[in-house]
Amino acid sequence: MPRMMSLSELLTLVGTEIGVSDWITVDQAMIDKFADATHDHQFIHTDPERAAAETPFGGTIAHGFLSLSLLSAMNYEGTPQVPEQQMGINYGFDKIRFMSPVKSGARVRGRFMLNDMRFRGSSMAMLTYGVTVEIEGERKPALTAEWLTICQFDPKDHPKNLGQITGSRAASESSVNT
Repeated sequence: MPRMMSLSELLTLVGTEIGVSDWITVDQAMIDKFADATHDHQFIHTDPERAAAETPFGGTIAHGFLSLSLLSAMNYEGTPQVPEQQMGINYGFDKIRFMSPVKSGARVRGRFMLNDMRFRGSSMAMLTYGVTVEIEGERKPALTAEWLTICQFDPKDHPKNLGQITGSRAASESSVNT
């Protein structure tokens, strides 16, 4: 079960690693289901024999977007849950780099840095994560990304309304909330 952390506590962790997910096995069944869902049946993903014979990977590899799509599960499991949050929204990515292929049968996990957290209005916080998806036993990660999410909450739960924003961050929050 993910640990719980209030908005004001989370704000104090900007610039630090806030979580690491458990390992997820990316097996051929998962790859095949993703191929069916996305209509991407390129042989490097779906034909183990041909991929072994014709690619440098020694077998099939996961779609890059499959590895990317696992971030939601990794985030839920590996980062603190915010009790004030009513809804989480995927806002997008500022940067994504696919660094190394994920071979069928490999295990991956997400490592999350909280790069920034800014309040937008009275009921939203934009969180920017630096994410690395590691491949077990590999030196290079599967991908790195800068991921933006929005935490929607009731305005009464805004740390400013609770007197919980302190220090230099409080001064910068007043300009963000206008």
